[in-house]
Amino acid sequence: MLEKKKLKFLKLIFVTAMSLLLVACTETKDEPDVFEAEIILENKNVQSGEKNDGISETEDGYLKQTEEEIIKEEPNSVELIMVGDVLLHTRVSDSGLQEDGSYQYDHLFEKVKEKVETADLALVNQEVILGGTELGLSGYPCFNGAYEVGDSLADAGFDVILHATNHALDKGKTGLLNCIHFWKKTYPEIGVVGIYETQEEENDIYVTTVNEIRIAILNYTYGTNGISLPKDMPYAVSLWEEEKIERDVEAAKQQADFIVVCPHWGTEYMLEETADQQRKAQFLADLGVDLIIGTHPHVIEPVEWLTGTDGTQTLCYYSIGNFVNATSGTGAGTANRMVGGMADVTITMEEGEAVISEYGIEPLVSHLVEGRGQMTTYFLDDYTKELAEANEIRKQDSSFSLTYCRDLCRQVFGDLYKE
Repeated sequence: MLEKKKLKFLKLIFVTAMSLLLVACTETKDEPDVFEAEIILENKNVQSGEKNDGISETEDGYLKQTEEEIIKEEPNSVELIMVGDVLLHTRVSDSGLQEDGSYQYDHLFEKVKEKVETADLALVNQEVILGGTELGLSGYPCFNGAYEVGDSLADAGFDVILHATNHALDKGKTGLLNCIHFWKKTYPEIGVVGIYETQEEENDIYVTTVNEIRIAILNYTYGTNGISLPKDMPYAVSLWEEEKIERDVEAAKQQADFIVVCPHWGTEYMLEETADQQRKAQFLADLGVDLIIGTHPHVIEPVEWLTGTDGTQTLCYYSIGNFVNATSGTGAGTANRMVGGMADVTITMEEGEAVISEYGIEPLVSHLVEGRGQMTTYFLDDYTKELAEANEIRKQDSSFSLTYCRDLCRQVFGDLYKE
């Protein structure tokens, strides 16, 4: 688990201690025998005196500091988290079917909801289109999900939905527009990136301001499984086109303090990034992108820092794997698809520049148990031997176990994985 060290209450303790020390050092023979130093945490009754780095000396010689002044000393920061593929295999879709014939999917996210809600900015890769039950729910190879999955994503606290995937056109133009209209009408406050209804929308750079830091989020896919874009909507899905990406990043630099690119790339089931991923990541680093979080391989891949041509640093998560899935694969290596990761990055304004001040990965386990409301995803830290033994993926790959998951994270993430 990540250890967040910059907690505000520690800041207050430090300020209090320093104030007492300053008071003790300024005592003179003319001062009373008992001298008090106060930290005032409400902006009330602050007596006259000149401010010095947020501390005021009053007529009585007391040092006072307001809550507002303490807060100003803390630099603005944003905790950004992202989870990987919400992959709606048939068994995942069926897990939401209720007795009355309706659908509900809160169970998929309940074990991670608290973390998602408390993050300042939460992203998710919605791997398959949400075209609604009217088009018929379907799994691999031509997916379609229920709108109710979107309801549960919103309820879990996700702020940005990434839809530029190879499955974006599985249900053609109708499925694409159904999905776009669902998000627009039902959750207009949620950012949807990677699929677009108009050329103007596709041209716009998605920028969200959180804690006074402007963050641009761009999303591209390598392709759409050979399905052509609608002739009258050549902009419908953001494809990996490097000239366009260059233009987008340049525009993002004019509008944002920090740029995140989420590419759908790589080769399925490979635990290491490909040469193509490395080249594309370096291309983004050379453009000045700050953070890269990749999806599509359906397994986890390494995290590394890249250096751009101008010397700037870019953090790259090559793949954070599946968030939830019910693969039909069998045999050795199938268990790898059950381990994903939550990217966790803190962005801080330092001297007018937004930089990554902390980062890590929270390993996740997709828990496959068939039945209404049974399927979910756990943090690996919360997963137990008993849960692992109950995971039905063991019928498809008997090597799956709690130890297997931990060993896989050590293998791929190295020292970044903290048990």
